[in-house]
Amino acid sequence: MLTGRDKAKLNDAAISLGAEGTKVLTIAGDVRKKESADGTVAAAMEAFGRLDILVNNAQSSKPGIRMEDMSQEDIELTVESGLMGMVYHMPVALPHMKARGGSIVNLGSLEGILGSAGFGIYGATKEAIGGLSRTAAREWGCYNIRVNVICPAAWSPAAEQFFADHPDRRDAYLSQIALGRLGDPATDIASAAVFLASAESAYITGQTINVDGGQTML
Repeated sequence: MLTGRDKAKLNDAAISLGAEGTKVLTIAGDVRKKESADGTVAAAMEAFGRLDILVNNAQSSKPGIRMEDMSQEDIELTVESGLMGMVYHMPVALPHMKARGGSIVNLGSLEGILGSAGFGIYGATKEAIGGLSRTAAREWGCYNIRVNVICPAAWSPAAEQFFADHPDRRDAYLSQIALGRLGDPATDIASAAVFLASAESAYITGQTINVDGGQTML
């Protein structure tokens, strides 16, 4: 079950995944609204009869804005799409995961860990997601529900646009990555999410995993 605001993107994703033999249903919604979370989970339960995995990947923001220049609109867009989207979806999914357990994978960001300039509210939102995820892991471990965070360094339309707008920062950014490249969303990042969603990671919860090619080593 895929949800998002852009119906065209949902349809493209469904066609692409469907061609690989995956049953895909889509529902248009806005993660910033609790009623959207209610509708998405209800639709998934009606279609599949169970809920095992929840991946919270939505995040809107305007990068490159210094803290003193942030507007109320910038702040609300970032916090509501990222943190509040998870605040709404996770508790709605909980009752359907309690009986058999499950895995929740939330997307964080290295920008919060590194404190990158121009990413103030974005980084703060992603760090808040880490705190929320650890609390959920503590509270819901008794139901065998695992909650983990991935912080990726990957190519995306947003990353491509950022480097197009700031070409001087591309080489400097890549030089910080031990493997010398940004990750591929499908083969690098998705593989980590699939691992955390699978039985192979049954004893991993409350963790933040940097899938970043060695950019950050803690």
